[in-house]
Amino acid sequence: MSQEQMQTVSRTLEVSYDGSQHCTAVLEPQGKIVATDCPYTGKGEEFSPMNLVGSGLAGCMLISMGTLAMRDQLDISGARVHVELVGSVKRIETIDLTFTMPRNFSEVERIKLQRAAESCPIEHSFHPDIPITIRYDYPES
Repeated sequence: MSQEQMQTVSRTLEVSYDGSQHCTAVLEPQGKIVATDCPYTGKGEEFSPMNLVGSGLAGCMLISMGTLAMRDQLDISGARVHVELVGSVKRIETIDLTFTMPRNFSEVERIKLQRAAESCPIEHSFHPDIPITIRYDYPES
């Protein structure tokens, strides 16, 4: 298998419109389900598509950090990302991410972890007109 083939990932989703501004996405072949609806014209009881964009971005960044953490034997268990998405019915306007790290890493480890997070391919998929602000909070001591 070539290096390019190893880096290419393909996933298949089946998304159906269920009525009343509600959709269901099924990850194939695992059968995992995510429900979405519209917070404006639906019931607002499920994740909105915009919520999933934020969740996908934060998850990708944490997983990218996790890859480095496993390699360098750093424990980032418990790391969290607060995601604030500002937008309208037309588009996402801004994305603010605040990482709360579970421990106070050395300066070198912090730089590595932050670079890993910011290498997430989803972050680089947004149009440059959508500002993404990233902050990292480490505990004192």
